[in-house]
Amino acid sequence: MTATQTHFPIDLSAYQKVTLDPANPQLTDDQRAALKANIQLCRDAIVFFTVTGAARGVGGHTGGPYDTVPEVMIMDALFRGSSDKFVPIFFDEAGHRVATQYLMSVLQGEMPAEQLTQYRAAGAKLPGHPELGLTPGVKFSSGRLGHMWPYVNGVALANPGKTVFCLGSDGSQQEGDDAEAARLAVAQHINVKLIIDDNDVTIAGHPSKYLPGYDVKRTLEGHGLKVLEGDGEDLDGLYARICEAVNTPGPVAVINKRPMCPGIEGLEGSNHGHDVISVELALKYLETRGHSAAVEFIKGIQKPKNDYQFLGIGDKWDSNRNVFGSAVVGILGQMSEQDRKDKVLVIDSDLEGSCGLKKIHDAHPEVFIPSGIMERGNLSAAAGFGMEEGKQGIFATFAAFLEMCISEITMARLNYSNLLCHFSHSGIDDMADNTCHFGLNNFFADNGLDDGYETRLYFPADGNQMKACVESIFFDRGLRFIFSTRSKTPILLNASGDELYGGDYKFVSGKDEIIREGSAGYIVTFGDTVYRALDAVERLKQEGINVGLINKSTLNVVDEEVMTKIGKSPFVLVVEAFNRKTGLGSRFGTWLLERGYGPKYAYLGTHEEGCGGLWEQYPYQGIDPTGIIKKVKAMVG
Repeated sequence: MTATQTHFPIDLSAYQKVTLDPANPQLTDDQRAALKANIQLCRDAIVFFTVTGAARGVGGHTGGPYDTVPEVMIMDALFRGSSDKFVPIFFDEAGHRVATQYLMSVLQGEMPAEQLTQYRAAGAKLPGHPELGLTPGVKFSSGRLGHMWPYVNGVALANPGKTVFCLGSDGSQQEGDDAEAARLAVAQHINVKLIIDDNDVTIAGHPSKYLPGYDVKRTLEGHGLKVLEGDGEDLDGLYARICEAVNTPGPVAVINKRPMCPGIEGLEGSNHGHDVISVELALKYLETRGHSAAVEFIKGIQKPKNDYQFLGIGDKWDSNRNVFGSAVVGILGQMSEQDRKDKVLVIDSDLEGSCGLKKIHDAHPEVFIPSGIMERGNLSAAAGFGMEEGKQGIFATFAAFLEMCISEITMARLNYSNLLCHFSHSGIDDMADNTCHFGLNNFFADNGLDDGYETRLYFPADGNQMKACVESIFFDRGLRFIFSTRSKTPILLNASGDELYGGDYKFVSGKDEIIREGSAGYIVTFGDTVYRALDAVERLKQEGINVGLINKSTLNVVDEEVMTKIGKSPFVLVVEAFNRKTGLGSRFGTWLLERGYGPKYAYLGTHEEGCGGLWEQYPYQGIDPTGIIKKVKAMVG
């Protein structure tokens, strides 16, 4: 099915298949007019279908793909005009600009335009980052920010004589692996062309303010690249620079200066344009552009919700990632300002609003460093601050990025650092960004030896336990990793209906907690899986299957007392959202066997690529209450 056969409310059949030859760096009047029309058409389409994500509550990103439309239109025309001279893939190291890949897939006839209206929805195969093999027409998986240029170097080496483009950004260029990619590209004279959108915007703000001295042009020139910088909204100048880059052998960077979201009232120049455009601003934009059908489409979208009624929880839901920040603020508030400055340093990696650090920034800016998208270096800096007795570094980012910091974690351990790390967005819940942003391999943080400097992994189950956990372990020595989810979690109730972790509850490191007793066997779990498992336990008890529930909030320490108790039970089932290959379940059975226990044992975890959407990720992996109940019934026979 082609774009002209769908009910997409913006007529993509108006897209003009322009042909350009890099040997001629000047646009004709007809080429210029056609490109401008294409640019406006595609920008309108991107605003429309990305805002469907906002309307459904699955989020998304509008500004990045919207910004880079002019260069993408030129690249598309070059691919069409000289296909034998290019690797015709829109490689992009800013993976959140996935709307570009989806739109181009439609324009190339790879999928119907109407599919775009399901942007990031569960089961729609349109996740928040491009995934090769999942979405029709998508030709690469971007992974996380800043990971593509080193990969594209290899693609270019595999295609001698051809030009390979890599779309970039001032944010992605902050990642250290881009510096390594630049050095290799220069040393080997690799024919890769970086097309970089430099809008001085990332999630948390403006690089010119939080990273003074950072300059994309001077950085790349320092590595030895030829750099061509200009106005990204000047179509003739942009085309001339791209042609010069193509006609220059070896690596070249074309840096395009522009404000974020040019032409969108209320977003232009704002870091809020990085994320998905709000419904209000999108409706205003589309109305101004005359897209009345698109406006009505958006107004008709119904936000999906999870109607499942969980047992064992209260009415209040809280965001543990923000509770972390509030808990730290409470502790710092009990210290003098001089003590805070002497003993604590908090380093952000452009995610302060997502990891709870903004609360610390607002309350105690004297201990806070807003930094760039440099997870490895920022973690090490926090660890270095905590090298001295009595000092503590605090670091936070998404759990998916923990994998990038393994070596730095080892160095922190070998140097006996006092480091508190908060990795939010752990697991899979509410992760419309999908597989590359799943926080699955968190046990990688515990990569020391048995006699090494102490490392503790914590995953509190609700907001009350998160607060208690932070307060309990804040001043502990060693490496401490606290995990939380992107999603909110409900307050857990005990068997009497009171708050499980309310009142005078105190968190004890290394202590597993018995949430429900059971004679048929025990489920062991942690984090946001606890309330789902609790629901399953309550429903199983109603059916006469007396299953118990253990909250193992300290993940990497064996509680011998609880292990003895459950080891003597008929079965043990570990349920988690972590990677089934590397999570708690992959080692818990060994712990049982080492102690001579032999209950029937099984473990459930994330084991498939994601399905997009929000809570839908859980049932897709079979770790929702229905999946847990099914597994328990199979184990009890």
